[in-house]
Amino acid sequence: MTEIKNKQTVMNVFNWIKYEIKSCLRSLAISKKWPEKLPFDRITVEPPRDASNGDIATNAAMVLAKPVGINPYDIYLPLAEGLKKLESVKSVEIIHPGFINIRLISDIWLAQISKILELGQDFGNSNMGSGLKVNVEYVSANPTGPLHAAHARCAVFGDALASLLEKAGFSVIREYYINDVGSQIDKLAHSVYLRYQEVLGSSSCIPECDYPGEYLKDVAKALVMHEGDNLMNALEQEWLEPVRTFAVELIMTNIMKDLVTMGIHIDRFSSERAIVKKNLISHALARLEAVGLVYRGMLNPPKGKCPDDWEPRPQLLFRSTKFGDDVDRPLQKSDGSWTYFANDIAYHMDKVERGYMDMIDVFGADHGGYVNRIRAAISAITGGQANLDVKLCQMVNMFDGGKPVRMSKRSGNFVTLSNVLDTVGPDVLRFIMLTRRNDQTLEFDYQKVSEQSRNNPVFYVQYAYARACSVIRNAKEIFSAEDLSDFALSRVEINFLTDRNELKLSKLLASWPRVVESAAASHEPHRVAFYLANVAANFHELWSKGRENARLRFILKNEREITIARIALVRATAVVVASGLEIMGVKPMDELRG
Repeated sequence: MTEIKNKQTVMNVFNWIKYEIKSCLRSLAISKKWPEKLPFDRITVEPPRDASNGDIATNAAMVLAKPVGINPYDIYLPLAEGLKKLESVKSVEIIHPGFINIRLISDIWLAQISKILELGQDFGNSNMGSGLKVNVEYVSANPTGPLHAAHARCAVFGDALASLLEKAGFSVIREYYINDVGSQIDKLAHSVYLRYQEVLGSSSCIPECDYPGEYLKDVAKALVMHEGDNLMNALEQEWLEPVRTFAVELIMTNIMKDLVTMGIHIDRFSSERAIVKKNLISHALARLEAVGLVYRGMLNPPKGKCPDDWEPRPQLLFRSTKFGDDVDRPLQKSDGSWTYFANDIAYHMDKVERGYMDMIDVFGADHGGYVNRIRAAISAITGGQANLDVKLCQMVNMFDGGKPVRMSKRSGNFVTLSNVLDTVGPDVLRFIMLTRRNDQTLEFDYQKVSEQSRNNPVFYVQYAYARACSVIRNAKEIFSAEDLSDFALSRVEINFLTDRNELKLSKLLASWPRVVESAAASHEPHRVAFYLANVAANFHELWSKGRENARLRFILKNEREITIARIALVRATAVVVASGLEIMGVKPMDELRG
């Protein structure tokens, strides 16, 4: 094995150790004449669950034992001996049932402090993605009303995921799909027209099936400003299109304003209406028909019920049962128009033809039953070449001091995003939305997210950054003759950091590149929030140790070398926290005021 001698060139310690492990295993494979094709890609190198077991754990021997056809111990032993020869490895231990735990010398971890200060927030950048193009579609709320809290979760998740993928080396486009055709849009137009008549003095009653939210009064007033009373006595075929277009455009304008306020960036807005007008659906369905997945047949009534008006009729169907669906899905309505599913197939094919073979869709939880059929259709259209990952975001329950927040009469039946932003601001909202896995229900309590305590993850992480900035400001006052720039700190003697808590924090900061890559690979941006909370907890713990033991304070006026080394650690902590917050779309705060 060829060990990397210059520790300063190492940025991802875990990738470096994986490289050494694979190098050792390849040498063993040659000398022992193991099979040529071995699953090296399944080898994991990560921190052990229990930190007392070492710095790094690998499953290498367990993964290779079966393909090679030998006892795992016949791999463990020579691999362990090979790793022990590395100057940077302090010890190697074999753990039942099949892991190897590795401890590295402290120099390796401490050297990463200098690397962090040298690279700044570029520390953690990866070429894992190799510039691969990825389309991330998120928000995509129907333009029938204002955004609400659940939309915010999809928006934050998608935006953070896109930023995470970019840091991991992917070329990302952020896209919003405007569902501007279909019965929901027609229903919107009818609701707006009734409000329009009200504004002009006509009494009307909004049917239960239409949109009752009072926000439509503003849309109607704007329509009156635009059209006057020209549409008052018009026939439906005369007013439907202009009202529908006006309402969608105005509501989309308001949606975009909320997204801008929240710091959500969208590169491209795609329209379902445009997809239909371009007649892309026939082109897409022809591909499915060519592989036997589209046919004309009879559709059974929904399971467990048979509506009185149900009339079996020949329909154009997609064979979704072939992919685990309950029934085959219709592609065309009785009036000859295409279903949403057919339009969506064409939209995804459009993405593929724009060069995006890797796609991620962020949907609300109510789209769960839709996932398999759209994946199947895209796989069939592209001959299995395209990848579509659908991430479902569960509901957001709004509370204030533990009590459910009442729905807004103005919005109809939900809490608007603009109200949440007015109350807590975009940074708090964005951070909290990433404190749970996307597939778990999230509780958002106005009171808790406003607390200045360790129970509030937003405050706890921001406080770590602000506290680090405060320490550095104090150091600059006390050591005014010293150059405490990042460049200067990256070249200080860092081995003065000998306390176990200092080393613990150093190891955690050094693991940031691994967190970036693992979170990007799994499409799980919440891992960044979890990691930052861990960094904050370790930093606050180290600060508290200094209050208990004066020798552990960050600043010792009469001990320059130790102080400068500790300031380097503090500054590295601030850099990594800022890097993580950048992915989350949250601005780090130099000072916190109550």
